Amino acid sequence: MSSNKIARINDDIQRVISAKLRDIKDPRVQQGMISVTRVETTGDLRYSKIWLSVMGLKDEKEFRRGIKSAGGWLRHELGAVLNLRYTPELVFELDHSIEYGAHINEVINSLDIRQDEDSDDGL
Repeated sequence: MSSNKIARINDDIQRVISAKLRDIKDPRVQQGMISVTRVETTGDLRYSKIWLSVMGLKDEKEFRRGIKSAGGWLRHELGAVLNLRYTPELVFELDHSIEYGAHINEVINSLDIRQDEDSDDGL
């Protein structure tokens, strides 16, 4: 299948899953602000790997159980919105890159770096 079509399908899946995550009533899933950071679908449309970033995550193990439990409902909703021959099986992964980036930003901001006042004199 062409990479442009897969890219469009990935975008559609990301949009639909992002909207439907707000409708999940399971308290294990509603631990913080959830963002879908990336979606990768196989060429045969059988599997979609969905990376989720959760700001304010309290218990990662419980979140994983909750999102796995809601996976069937999310797949059903995805199939109802998208008109695909196969509705892909959803595989969820946690993406810690946003938290890592925020941590690196804090470290950089906490460094005590003096500004060199004589930088113009030497050149």
